[in-house]
Amino acid sequence: MANYMDIIASCKDKPGGIIEAYHAIQKEYNYIPQEALKEAARAFKVSEAQAFGVATFYSYLSVEKRGKYIIRMCESAPCHVAGADEVLKTLEAHLGIKVGETTSDGKFTLELTECVGQCQATPVVTINSEPIFGVKPEMVPEILAKFK
Repeated sequence: MANYMDIIASCKDKPGGIIEAYHAIQKEYNYIPQEALKEAARAFKVSEAQAFGVATFYSYLSVEKRGKYIIRMCESAPCHVAGADEVLKTLEAHLGIKVGETTSDGKFTLELTECVGQCQATPVVTINSEPIFGVKPEMVPEILAKFK
């Protein structure tokens, strides 16, 4: 696992480097740790509040610890019409958590997301940014089994 300080150092002289650093840190840790926010503030010469503001402005980034697998249910109108609500209820039931929560074993976090640009195959779920198309409630156990 890459050290967040090394990641920040490799991005500090790039335009938009703080966002690039945050993406790389999140890829390694699945979230942006508090210590990384403080280091980013120092490296990019911004206040800690500004560094936190950048990290929390984008819905894709998270400053809260999350599970190994980030499950995101698309909540756009096409997915909603295609049955996303039932898929979401099934995900919650099988995982034993609600949206915004992480399973007690730290394996799964369940989130909502805006359109992922795959409206031809709704509803869409992503797991660690990999899309799964045309998800039906009965598919949920098999999908989750691949990650257990």
